[in-house]
Amino acid sequence: MTVQRLTRTYLAVPAHRTRHVQNAAASSADAVFLDLEDAVPAAEKASALEAAVIALTTLDWGRKTVAVRLNAFDSPSIGQEIERLGSLARLDAVIIPKAEQASDVVETGRCMAAAAGGRDAPVEMELLIETARGIVNVEALAALPSVTALHFGVGDFAASIGARSTEIGASPAGYTLVGGAAEGHRETPLDLFAYPMMRLLVAARAFGLRAIDGPCGAFRDPVMTAASAAKAAAMGFDGKQVIHPSQIEPTRDAFVPSADELAYAERVMAALEEAERNGQAAVTVDGKMVDTANIRMIRRLLSFRQP
Repeated sequence: MTVQRLTRTYLAVPAHRTRHVQNAAASSADAVFLDLEDAVPAAEKASALEAAVIALTTLDWGRKTVAVRLNAFDSPSIGQEIERLGSLARLDAVIIPKAEQASDVVETGRCMAAAAGGRDAPVEMELLIETARGIVNVEALAALPSVTALHFGVGDFAASIGARSTEIGASPAGYTLVGGAAEGHRETPLDLFAYPMMRLLVAARAFGLRAIDGPCGAFRDPVMTAASAAKAAAMGFDGKQVIHPSQIEPTRDAFVPSADELAYAERVMAALEEAERNGQAAVTVDGKMVDTANIRMIRRLLSFRQP
């Protein structure tokens, strides 16, 4: 069963950048992953692994979820990474990049279990779906019993399908719908990631997993950061990766229900409780029909409240 974790903001930090890792541990992010993969040069892989082990055994991570993004299943360093990390008590999860085949994930889980030592619980596995093949196979990957979360890798996914985009998390400038002459040839921007995000989200929900959106690469742009997070939150994602501490607050705010949303939720709950006492299953609130489905929607919304 999936552990219920609050992962609205999932901060990525290169494992070999000691000061950045220390800052991440002290940050207000809900979750942090130490990256051994793309953010680490080949010559620094061994030192990054050692730095990750030290950070996991010496730093105070508070209540954060702490994960490590491993290198690819077929990388020369994966065996040593699993051996060094598998028994560390403070490691909550490993993130498996470019997840495409169920057999690779199963084998990684087997190796993690063998390296677990005296851990009370196995290290969770979170899958980074970032290729066309990963999206095609996402349902089979989500069905694996050892998997607890799916992450969407926006940059590598765009590259895998050949999208003409150079900005992580942003649709290509030319991906627009052009209206007819009667509309003055108005251009409407389209969302390159709507389909893969929804497919990943549906797979996650079907198997009780958390769904984490990929990062907004424009980390110095608070408007883009907030808008990207708002989209993921509106769709129903559990959280979003961030690549800079400045993105933590606007991203978290997108997932936390507003005062107006909370007030409406309270009115709906009160109205439905009254309806139930009167033998009714549905009632009108603010001119809208609400029923027991609204209760499930509201409970989901309230799960994101600030702890």
